[in-house]
Amino acid sequence: MIPTPYYIVYEDRLRKNLSVIKRVSEEADVKIIMAFKANALWKTFPIIKEYISSSTASSINEMQLSLDCLGNDVHTYCPVYTESSFPKFLEGSTHITFNSLAQFYKFYPQVKTYNAIHKDSTVSCGLRVNPHCSVIETDLYNPCIPGSRFGVNASGLPDNLPEGLDGFHFHALCESSSYDLEKVLSALKEQFGKWLPQLKWLNMGGGHLMTRKDYNLEHLILLLRNLHEEYPNLELIMEPGSAFTWQTGDLVTEVLDVVEDSGIKTGIIDVSFACHMPDCLEMPYRPNILEAVSDDDPEGINYRLGGNSCLSGDFVGNWKFKEPLKPGQRLTLLDMNHYTTVKTTMFNGIQHPSIWFQPLSGQPRLLREYSYDDYKNRMD
Repeated sequence: MIPTPYYIVYEDRLRKNLSVIKRVSEEADVKIIMAFKANALWKTFPIIKEYISSSTASSINEMQLSLDCLGNDVHTYCPVYTESSFPKFLEGSTHITFNSLAQFYKFYPQVKTYNAIHKDSTVSCGLRVNPHCSVIETDLYNPCIPGSRFGVNASGLPDNLPEGLDGFHFHALCESSSYDLEKVLSALKEQFGKWLPQLKWLNMGGGHLMTRKDYNLEHLILLLRNLHEEYPNLELIMEPGSAFTWQTGDLVTEVLDVVEDSGIKTGIIDVSFACHMPDCLEMPYRPNILEAVSDDDPEGINYRLGGNSCLSGDFVGNWKFKEPLKPGQRLTLLDMNHYTTVKTTMFNGIQHPSIWFQPLSGQPRLLREYSYDDYKNRMD
């Protein structure tokens, strides 16, 4: 039995998602690229490369990880570039999107010089635009809130786009539907439509949860085909994060103790929400647990789960269980791959869960185990 705590990723689930993504890419004639901010588990990249080999990067490290482990088609976007970082992005990217016209004007001369020298590997420039169409309820994940630092408003663009600006990039979705995308595209065309015929590509960002069970793939494909007909000059690009690894992995933990205060029972587990599942506190959201019963079960016993860090708010709940929780009992927190492993911390020096991979056949394989040296060397 694998010692807890551990993440486990399932190859069959991963391939199922990748097949859906490849289908949309082929049937809708859209380039779908993987966002490292949602998945950087590079030991699974050989499988992903069978379906998709392009990526989006928002840091030098993400760009380098793609070049090393996934592919050389890297679409880079950063809220801001620096004099020291930009030449490195220029060397490793195929597309670079700027967050403002000021950043574009500052760095485009370097792009122009680079492209004149490297005629066989030129870099295409884009500009992030803000369609101000909000379909996201949680402000923390909403890039279109008033006062957003992301993207240019239509009022800030000249009638004729500057030389060297090939594409627009927008990102306005989060685990959203094709109907949400339809709303955003309508807002985009209303505000930015006059510039679209001047462009070569349109990057529709992330948040397209096309691998979710209730996602309407046919509607998405039709929507993208219609967009092609309306703007045949545009290459269409999407960069979903969650869709690649949605429901492909779990986090297995063990109950270590059960405490009660003010009538609230808490099972203390050997992982931390703050350290190992930060989205549970940020969003916030309550993950499903395999061993729990329905919230509607009148006989279920209510429990919070508390993490093993010293943070007072390191707890989530409530869940219901058929029997009282006991130390030594294992719990399986479902869908703990996308945006989870990439956001973990070593706060409090708490032992980091190991990472395992379940291939299509055979026994689980250990991908990574963590030790004191990992904690110590972060500050070395």
